[in-house]
Amino acid sequence: MYHIEESILTIEGTLNRENIPELDNFLKKYMRKKGNILLQINLSKILKLDSAGAIYLRSLERKQNLELLHLSDTAAGVLSIFSSESMINLPEPAQENIFVRIGEYTLDLLSLAWHMLILCSDIFTAAFFSMFNTKGRKKGSIINQAVILGVDAFGIIALLSFIIGVILAMQSAAQLRQFGAGIFVADLIAVSMVREMGPMMTAIIVAGRSGSAIASEIATMKVSEELDALKMMALDPVYYVIAPKFLALSYTMPMLVMISMVVGILGGLTIGITYLDLSVYAYILESFYFLTLEDLFVGLSKSVVFAWVIVIISSFFGLRAEGGSEGVGRSTTSSVVVSIFAVIVLDAIFSLIFLV
Repeated sequence: MYHIEESILTIEGTLNRENIPELDNFLKKYMRKKGNILLQINLSKILKLDSAGAIYLRSLERKQNLELLHLSDTAAGVLSIFSSESMINLPEPAQENIFVRIGEYTLDLLSLAWHMLILCSDIFTAAFFSMFNTKGRKKGSIINQAVILGVDAFGIIALLSFIIGVILAMQSAAQLRQFGAGIFVADLIAVSMVREMGPMMTAIIVAGRSGSAIASEIATMKVSEELDALKMMALDPVYYVIAPKFLALSYTMPMLVMISMVVGILGGLTIGITYLDLSVYAYILESFYFLTLEDLFVGLSKSVVFAWVIVIISSFFGLRAEGGSEGVGRSTTSSVVVSIFAVIVLDAIFSLIFLV
């Protein structure tokens, strides 16, 4: 029970952690309405007071400059323990400026980069020795992972590559046709699919499909302590779990990219036949005449690097998963986003390198 008369708050009965929120809301509404004119608190009728109530009263005394009056024996005994002299005045935490935050972010990035480098070295070492030594990994795991990560992605990659080839051909044909240069659509589609669009789009699809599968599988094994169980059985998780995925995607990614190149060129051929009235022979001849081995080398080299990046990033976020199923979801989402970002940035770097 509590009431206010002549700017004096009188508290009766019990003040404990259960009724403090109600009293606090009452005081806030009163002070907003009356303009902070409450100056004293009458504690003569308090029968029970716990530590939460004593700390609350002391906080009112200090922060609101309220005076505690007519303390009952119960209130006096409890409040003496929480007197102003015995309470430690902790200094307010210093506000961080922008330079401190930049420094913290920089240190966090350096730490992540260091752990990423360690994981890269472990994966490359394990993959290298795994090619010559089957001990320590599941029999047929590379072929199984190649089917799951690579072969099963054939349909979606072929479909999207065909659509991309059609779209590029339609956009370029509408312009080139005005100048009677429709045949050069074959050159444009061939070069763009072999050097740029084929490798990049395949990597983006694989990052979203296979990369998320890798991250979620490893993250689930991490939060369910399966990786710790492998260590207890003297099995290296990188060698047993990650290396087969690394080798499988390294083998299948160039094949998927080559399929994407061919299907994308066929998509352009469809527009060349139907919209530009080109013959199949003329379109294919022009495509092969303009393409070089260097173009094919650039596209396939990108595919291998993209495969490595996707597996490493997905494994990195999977190994850092914490917090049960929610942590698995966060790790999977982060791996897909970072993988796609890394693929696009690396594609731009490759383009600059091979154009110089």
